[in-house]
Amino acid sequence: MMSRPDGSFDEKRLNQNGDPGGHQSVSTSAHNAAVGPETRLLSAFRKDTHHRKVCLAGREYYSKEGKTFELRLVGKIKQQLSADPTLRPEYAPSLGLIDFTRRATEAALGKSSCAIVENRVLGVQTPGFTAAVRLGAELLKHWHDVSAAWCGPVYLSTPCDDSLAGIFQAAGIQDIREYYFWDDRQRGVCLEKLLEDLERAPQQSVVVLSVSGHYPTGADLSQNQWAVITQLIMRRRLFPFLLLPVQALCYGELERDAWPVQYCASQGMELLCAQSFSHCFGLYGEAVGHLLCVLKQSSLRLSLQSRAERIVQSLWAQPSVGGAQVVATVLSNPAHRVEWQLEVMHMVERCMLIRHILRERLRLLGTPGSWEHLTQQRGLYCCAGLNGQQVEFLSNRRHVYLLPGGCLNISAINGHNLDYVTESIHLVLTTLL
Repeated sequence: MMSRPDGSFDEKRLNQNGDPGGHQSVSTSAHNAAVGPETRLLSAFRKDTHHRKVCLAGREYYSKEGKTFELRLVGKIKQQLSADPTLRPEYAPSLGLIDFTRRATEAALGKSSCAIVENRVLGVQTPGFTAAVRLGAELLKHWHDVSAAWCGPVYLSTPCDDSLAGIFQAAGIQDIREYYFWDDRQRGVCLEKLLEDLERAPQQSVVVLSVSGHYPTGADLSQNQWAVITQLIMRRRLFPFLLLPVQALCYGELERDAWPVQYCASQGMELLCAQSFSHCFGLYGEAVGHLLCVLKQSSLRLSLQSRAERIVQSLWAQPSVGGAQVVATVLSNPAHRVEWQLEVMHMVERCMLIRHILRERLRLLGTPGSWEHLTQQRGLYCCAGLNGQQVEFLSNRRHVYLLPGGCLNISAINGHNLDYVTESIHLVLTTLL
């Protein structure tokens, strides 16, 4: 079981385990509890035959045509690699392509990082973001003591990615707790309650923190808030596990999105950071992930590498080559990198434009409440601040599917459905008053 701090979001979530279609029988409740809300929503969406149905619950970046997006440069690089006669089909090393892990590490820490210069960093290529989290969870069990298994607690934000608790539990870490993050009334991060929860955390607790593009709310911590939280983490001797699932899709730059990682490392902190390059390169089929490990001493690196190799051999043996080659090719070539960054910046600017238009449309309709938070958040995701009853109304009556808590993927809104989505949100807030 996951223990939760008191909070209105948790009370709502307890009342939102039913299928978006509405009625849930006792016989199906246990099954649905094991199935994530995204899976249930997608299933309900596919069964829905309404011609104006809209799914706002996906995780991919969607183009203005409503389709998953492949960057033009990535397509060209794939063609070049497939036509290269010098490349042979070979297994990658168990810890991944060296050039990829080097570039991924620099994307998180910056090329001039003291941790890199002092050889206190280990990077491991993984088959996707969740695999990076799983490998990190396995390494945590013997991080402080190789002779005794550590089993928690791990603190997750509320709300958070529903798969995270299961990943840590699959690694044998059963003590999963939550810290307060999103506040429905403020429609933003509640730092005061967040600090209260972490202040009570036992020493050596792991705190899982979103670096940028928090899923599912899109509400990120400011630099000042990071400064306060890192001071608490160091004083209370907690361990930061940082998440970068949509790196570069908040500000359009890998390093800028990763500023909190650089800040924590600059304070001399040990940390883990799970990264994904699937979103910012449109490599959804290749699942390109990376686990970054920053140590306090370079002398610990070899033993950590040996443990990582043993764990990888038991989990996936070798990561795939294709997607990692694309990322390494782009990031190691200055001309490619400029072209890639222009495409990524276009994606970021489009998401911000949608936020501004959605906010203005709701304002012009006279929709109750303040919608300033839509443009204060960044990245793919945002939390509209709707409750469970309102989310259910949208799916049942308007065929618009959002995650519990009213969280959605902003890129799924486009010129074809913008008016309908805006009218639906206005309707639900004026009908269920």
